[in-house]
Amino acid sequence: MSQQAAAYINLEIYEESVNLLGVAKVKLPDIVFPCVNISGAGMMGNMEVPLYGMVDTMTVSINWLTPHGDAVTLMSPKKHLLDMRVAEEYWDVGDAEVGLWADRYVMIVRPKTTSPGTVAPMAAADTSGEYAVYYFAAYRGDEQLWEVDKRNMKCVILGVDYMEPVRKALGK
Repeated sequence: MSQQAAAYINLEIYEESVNLLGVAKVKLPDIVFPCVNISGAGMMGNMEVPLYGMVDTMTVSINWLTPHGDAVTLMSPKKHLLDMRVAEEYWDVGDAEVGLWADRYVMIVRPKTTSPGTVAPMAAADTSGEYAVYYFAAYRGDEQLWEVDKRNMKCVILGVDYMEPVRKALGK
């Protein structure tokens, strides 16, 4: 049985897991591992080396229909806990059937920018916001896929906390 992702069906975004936010499209944060260049005797030129378990700054982008309501709520200069729940369709290749995965993305964010958008007849305002991400976790059903917690030095991928040895070396 081989399940292949097909498409996202729909999503809902909650603040503090209870307040349903409005219609939006979300560009999830990139997870970038910062690198250093090393060179020296016995090496052929420079070599780029990702730093063990470290994650660079993360930004989430949210596009709203109007510059009112939820776009303004998330503009408040404080931390916001966002819980994005997603229904993702998959295709079961062996059985030629479809099914659904319940995906979830959890983020702690603070606003960086809000663009109120464009006002035009018969058009959405294309309002957008960018938010600094301090915590980012992803789940498929009950399984945690990753957790990046910059404030607590955690980088967990498929159950392995790659920053645990670093915290231990620092006496934490």
